[in-house]
Amino acid sequence: MVTQPAQVATQPWHDTGRPVAERVELLLAAMTLDEKIAQLGSRWTRKDLHDETEPVFAPDHNVAPMQDVFSAGDLPLDEASRHGLGHLTRVYGSAPITAADGAAELVRQHHVVLDAHRLRIPALVHEECLTGFTTYGATVYPAAIAWGATFSPELIERMAAAIGRDMAAVGVHQGLSPVLDVVRDYRWGRVEETMGEDPHLVSMLGAAYVRGLQSAGVLATLKHFAGYSASRGARNHGPVSMGRRELIDVILPPFETAVATAAAGSVMNSYADVDGVPAGADRWLLTDVLRDDWGFTGTVVSDYWAIPFLASMHRIAADDADAGALALAAGIDVELPDTIGYGAALAALVRAGEVQEELVDRAARRALTQKVELGLLDPEWTPEASVAGAATVELDSAANRALAREIAERSVVLLDPGAALPLSGAGRIAVVGPCAAEPRTFMGCYAFPNHVLPRHPGLGLGIEVPTAVDALRAELPDVDVAFAPGCEIQGDDRSGFAAAVEAARSADVCVAFVGDLAGLFAHGTSGEGCDAPDLRLPGVQADLLAELLATGTPVVVVVVSGRPYALGELHGRAAALVQAFMPGEEGGAAIAGVLSGRVQPSGKLPVQIPRDPGAQPGTYLQPPLGAESTDISSLDPVPLFPFGHGRSYTTFAVDDLRLSAPTAPTDGEFAVTVRVRNTGDRAGAEVVQLYLHDVVASVVRPVKQLTGFARVELAPGAAADVRFDVHTDRTAFTDRDLRRIVEAGDVDVLVGSSAGDLPCHGTVRLVGPTRVVGHDRRFDTPVSIVPLGDAGP
Repeated sequence: MVTQPAQVATQPWHDTGRPVAERVELLLAAMTLDEKIAQLGSRWTRKDLHDETEPVFAPDHNVAPMQDVFSAGDLPLDEASRHGLGHLTRVYGSAPITAADGAAELVRQHHVVLDAHRLRIPALVHEECLTGFTTYGATVYPAAIAWGATFSPELIERMAAAIGRDMAAVGVHQGLSPVLDVVRDYRWGRVEETMGEDPHLVSMLGAAYVRGLQSAGVLATLKHFAGYSASRGARNHGPVSMGRRELIDVILPPFETAVATAAAGSVMNSYADVDGVPAGADRWLLTDVLRDDWGFTGTVVSDYWAIPFLASMHRIAADDADAGALALAAGIDVELPDTIGYGAALAALVRAGEVQEELVDRAARRALTQKVELGLLDPEWTPEASVAGAATVELDSAANRALAREIAERSVVLLDPGAALPLSGAGRIAVVGPCAAEPRTFMGCYAFPNHVLPRHPGLGLGIEVPTAVDALRAELPDVDVAFAPGCEIQGDDRSGFAAAVEAARSADVCVAFVGDLAGLFAHGTSGEGCDAPDLRLPGVQADLLAELLATGTPVVVVVVSGRPYALGELHGRAAALVQAFMPGEEGGAAIAGVLSGRVQPSGKLPVQIPRDPGAQPGTYLQPPLGAESTDISSLDPVPLFPFGHGRSYTTFAVDDLRLSAPTAPTDGEFAVTVRVRNTGDRAGAEVVQLYLHDVVASVVRPVKQLTGFARVELAPGAAADVRFDVHTDRTAFTDRDLRRIVEAGDVDVLVGSSAGDLPCHGTVRLVGPTRVVGHDRRFDTPVSIVPLGDAGP
């Protein structure tokens, strides 16, 4: 049977021989006001396709904030599409359906949209993809905070390309990732969705993710633009008390880098207001900066219900129509996940002369341009052809799992090996802790098993996820492994303490798995809406560890979490400390491999590990005043483990700093070279880190800031020279007049293995006039690695 094209007749805008812009203008000219506005909306048809014998989903486990409130007045898809439709929302990601069933449902929805209006313009399809394609049975990769721990952009690019290929195979056009928020307060529930607290690290990894996803033909969506992660008190949706200088220098660089170096296709606004202005109504942010300064040409989509939130939450709009007018004027092109502010009421405002039609045209032009570029208006496009790959796609293929394990292994951070690691010669191991036998602790809140499946409790996880205790038993088949959970992740039940303590007393070593279980809106200890009052381990886990340590048995503490927890009470008492940031479906094997020594740990902290549970807000990007001094405050700001820290089962030395010249012009560059040596007896990888410090600046600058990094693999006794080519653009900052400038003066050069271990020091003097830099500046620090072979001890 031959599938007929989606279009009834070929129109000029179907002509692929015409330039994209011409096709878009021809189509716009043929559209009515209602049809143009329809391209700015979306529809979320949350239809359950799972087995009817399964339990009804729990009504208090939403997959988005206020989902039930906004779905109360849902229109049928054909009615919602009578003038056309911009997006179809999460056809695969809202209920547990197979790829084949999801494809069939997507084809059905496509035909409803096409048949509902005269121009038969297909809808664009978007899905979530933060820890992999968020759908039933798809690979769950490590959470984004674990990507940060790898310090490996090329690895994250490969992962994103694999995610994109799976999504494209089933007809998805846009992915709502990556999250480019820079962590400012570890108590915030969505720390797990970020790549850390440093703008440069987030920029390099985020741009890599964008390149990978878009290499598969799936548009990446940068979120949350901007300031969301800096909410007052770390409260989700809380207001942001931040000046523009901090916003420009700390929060915006990852977004600008992804636009400048990876041509990101879409941006999603933040829910938060910054200094009283919600991002969804901020023309300065969404138009002046994003488009006029950066030259962004893609679409701006609203975070889910962010437009009606302008009326219901922020109270800067009288009603939904007024909210739509504000958002449209600011620069939001497409409303997600449903059409509330951009529907018939907006059309009425245009007809009444209260909203300029050219604003509608502007947004519709951008939305239609992407549809043309994606091939949705080509004559041969059909709903059936768009999902042709669904018949053969393996959403959790062996290749995916191998990649997930590689990322997981590279992300585990050995904080302190102590005297207990790697495990060897133990006749009996007691595995305790609430994270030891709960596989969902390995996954973030946007992983399908944590995001949607709590609403379907009878379906399991949909993928194979070995637990930590099972993985350790497989890793050490000749060792007697006993298990006792001790307590739950949340709650105050201590009834299991006695069994856990007895298991520890009877063992040669105890491995305690503690940490988080991600969820949504208070249904977890980490994740969206799961903010923490302080950085003490959840529930009674800290109390369990105290009793285990009192047994005298060596206790290896493994923290499986989405945020850093304060471990000061454990340091010096635990036999070893390991941090695993939600390492995904292969996390159990990765952690077990690190514990046994089979895997050489190389992860580095993308956030600090605090000493004290109340040490907030925290970030290594501290100003000189009080950054390391304790005599001006009773609170010690020095972390237990610094940003960039991570140990190995071998040792490295970083030394022999060489600067290309003692001076550099403010419009020039300089080279920094160091030698890194593997001084131990095992092969391993060190992440060499370059930090800069502006000695005297016209505004307050951090005492140090990451400017470049390089992962170097070395055999025992081998060495390599690592060269960083630093353009003076990389020293730029925002001055008092909100200009980004490169300023003359001394710049300290610091190189080592973490923000707290920088043995190489030098100074370069920048000379010449103050230079204003813009969007055409350098965003990266190129690195070259020259192996030197065996350099001796």
